[in-house]
Amino acid sequence: FGHERGAFTGAVERRIGRFEQANGGTIFLDEIGEIDATTQIKLLRVMSEERAFERVGGSQTLHADVRVIAATNKNLEAMVSEGKFRDDLYFRLNVVKITMPPLRDRKEDIPLLVRAFLRHFCKTNEKPLLDLTAETMNTLLAYDWPGNVRELRTAVEHGVVMATGAKVTLRDLPAAVRQAAPAAGTRTRVFDETASPLDLHATEKRLIAQALAATKGNITAAARKLGISRRTLHRKINEMKAAEPNESNAAGETDHAG
Repeated sequence: FGHERGAFTGAVERRIGRFEQANGGTIFLDEIGEIDATTQIKLLRVMSEERAFERVGGSQTLHADVRVIAATNKNLEAMVSEGKFRDDLYFRLNVVKITMPPLRDRKEDIPLLVRAFLRHFCKTNEKPLLDLTAETMNTLLAYDWPGNVRELRTAVEHGVVMATGAKVTLRDLPAAVRQAAPAAGTRTRVFDETASPLDLHATEKRLIAQALAATKGNITAAARKLGISRRTLHRKINEMKAAEPNESNAAGETDHAG
């Protein structure tokens, strides 16, 4: 909510709070289940019809017209029953509820998330774009990810930092993830089919093909199923098509030689 100059030691100038900055827009409150009772009261007031608040150390009442999106991994209903979360604030927040399944229940998202994290961390660490070995990808698919996407993000960052070659190998992953490595000869399930060990590019291609088949070629529905934009899916399909002639020529040369 911000503070006024001199409100406390170190407050050498006025600071505009997040709600004031977000006036007329949207504010995202992560880990809403962790806020203390005092902050809950302040948040309830700014979310009420008054939409009012004061900066710390200030006497002027300010107003903010803000759409609030909140997230938590806690059971707020249980916290309300236990007296740990205000019921009036809970009802203010619980207008539209979206439940995000844990990553272990949507492992088909893992290859696409891994690709995005690889691009990000390779750029951050000034490395060429790395790939994953088949063993590494199968391990990522086998692990249950109790820390969900954040843990996957950290694992990929760890892999990029530790990698010494062109691919992230199993030994580059954090120890807890490495322990989930499938035994030799086992198979990993992706979507609803059993998959043989594949590298990252092949797994992504297979997921796209499966999504298109499941939606009967509907690009919009397939993109939604994959959790990516329609434009991104179009680009990936074009990339796949561009690679097909080279693959076909290679196959034709092999057949001719035989």
